[in-house]
Amino acid sequence: MDAEAQESFREFVANRSSALLKTAVLLSGGDRHAGEDLLQNALIKAAGRWHRIEEPEAYVRQVLYRQQVSRWRLKWPRRELSVAEPPEPAAGQDTSGAAELRLVMRGALARLTARQRTVLVLRYFEDLPEAEVARILGCSVGTVRSATHRSLARLRALAPELAALGPAAAEQPASRDYSPVEVRQ
Repeated sequence: MDAEAQESFREFVANRSSALLKTAVLLSGGDRHAGEDLLQNALIKAAGRWHRIEEPEAYVRQVLYRQQVSRWRLKWPRRELSVAEPPEPAAGQDTSGAAELRLVMRGALARLTARQRTVLVLRYFEDLPEAEVARILGCSVGTVRSATHRSLARLRALAPELAALGPAAAEQPASRDYSPVEVRQ
């Protein structure tokens, strides 16, 4: 990679890595360490092909999704639970309602299968249309629709308290940190 491409790659990583990390963490079920690993692998693949990539963010996101799909197919999926320290709240703000919603959502997403979680992340966090999700996952639009329907139903069954928390959280400023799915009833 020449110096100009290297600088371009560094700028991309500096500007877009936090948004890409959020997606990677969500795809990996809220496990920050697994999300960091997922993003790191995607960035390594992008760096090797940097001079040929026309849309870097789209390319890296595609690699993230495909790597996560490959992880589903592992015969023995590795399960590790990493717990990070909670972030410090902003001074003077009562963020308990939003924090409670994020914790409930993170726990519910972690209990979904990787495929269910990925479908919900792509549809609601990334806000992709069904056709694009189908293209990324390599399935039909009907499969995406039914998987989305079943995933939302399972999410509601796993965390019925989301329905009670939803309206209260909507009144607070939106935080897309770890609450990607709006539960609709």
